Amino acid sequence: MKTKAIKRDKVSVITLGCSKNLVDSEVMMNQLQHGGYDVQHDKWNKGRNIVIVNTCGFIDKAKEESINTILEYADAKSNGKIEKLYVTGCLSQRYKDNLEEEIPEVDAFFGTMELPRLLKTLKVDYQHELVGERLLTTPSHYAYMKISEGCNRTCSFCAIPLMRGKHVSRPMEELVAEAKKLAKQGVKEIMLIAQELTFYGLDIYKKRRLPELLKELSDVEGIEWIRLHYAYPAQFPMEIIDAIAENPKVCHYLDMPLQHAADNILTSMRRNITNADTRALIHKIRERVPDIAIRTTMLVGYPGETEQDFEDLKQFITEMRFDRLGVFTYSHEEDTRAHIIANDVPEELKEERAAELMSVQEEISRELNQLKVGKTFKVLFDRKEGGYFIGRTEFDSPEVDNEVLVDAKKYYVRIGDFANVKITSAEEFDLYGEVVE
Repeated sequence: MKTKAIKRDKVSVITLGCSKNLVDSEVMMNQLQHGGYDVQHDKWNKGRNIVIVNTCGFIDKAKEESINTILEYADAKSNGKIEKLYVTGCLSQRYKDNLEEEIPEVDAFFGTMELPRLLKTLKVDYQHELVGERLLTTPSHYAYMKISEGCNRTCSFCAIPLMRGKHVSRPMEELVAEAKKLAKQGVKEIMLIAQELTFYGLDIYKKRRLPELLKELSDVEGIEWIRLHYAYPAQFPMEIIDAIAENPKVCHYLDMPLQHAADNILTSMRRNITNADTRALIHKIRERVPDIAIRTTMLVGYPGETEQDFEDLKQFITEMRFDRLGVFTYSHEEDTRAHIIANDVPEELKEERAAELMSVQEEISRELNQLKVGKTFKVLFDRKEGGYFIGRTEFDSPEVDNEVLVDAKKYYVRIGDFANVKITSAEEFDLYGEVVE
């Protein structure tokens, strides 16, 4: 009996981890498509004979997910469902030698900066003229924009510099050109991402240039919202807050991972900031932009974290009342400075502390959302789901923050369009409203 031959020009790219990885996949997919490949993202189906897994290696849970995904497709290869399996990204950058030994089914492993070599393996020439162009995987009305790569910070718990290298800014004119291309594709919101936004420009312009970049990007016709992700708090340049306050296209939103609030933990983490300094910074930001939504991330279970340290952190969160907050449990990463410290907080206790912080934040979010009832907000609609049109205000980033739900039986909005919505009720992480003129 004859069997149908698998076409050899179809690739599935599987992306794991953060939005920075997603941008890398979008760039890779665009290069592959121009090289003649039929490319799809985040799924595999029969007829696609090549799989590329873009991995995350940030913390233990992310590494576990990456390894399990690689093993899943290694098994598919062993069973003849795919012919080639390639692995790239952070996990591959950091553990290439170990992975090659443990998972021989993978045809080749590539680091975070080895896209040209990956393309060459697939007989595709890296096209420099495509720099700044991507095959978007997000809804067509928003996109992430990576403004720099790597990080010069020396946080004791973080392995990102080991995987991504030193801070390297992208030239401003290149970013503006990319924004113009995105706008022509219908993108209305761009989210600026980096390991450390506030360092933008230091390496190539010898000064921090994020405020100037925001001005240049806001001049791009078609871009209506610009959002800032991942700003380091120590020596924070207030010029960035001035740019948020003065530029109507820059969302009143700042993602600033603080990690902890107990001074001895902050010192051990090498965060170069104290509890008092952090409080003062948050107050200054809120004085300058009173309605700003501050999103932060906390890390619990760091080596040596006592009950008092945790209570200090919980009190800090209770008093600061962050609009958005995420919690990670500490992961003991080899080759980081914290790895030489005993990992003395039990995993179960880490999880308990994380759940307790999220419980505190849930109540804060409920109270802050109740204050929005009766107010009208400009909302960008992302999708329709379960009888609702679902969108976001300028105070919310996709996938991680609050959403606004509008009854699709009563109102109609176009996905990717803005509409004014009056909030009629609120829950912990969702707002419900009606479209108004």
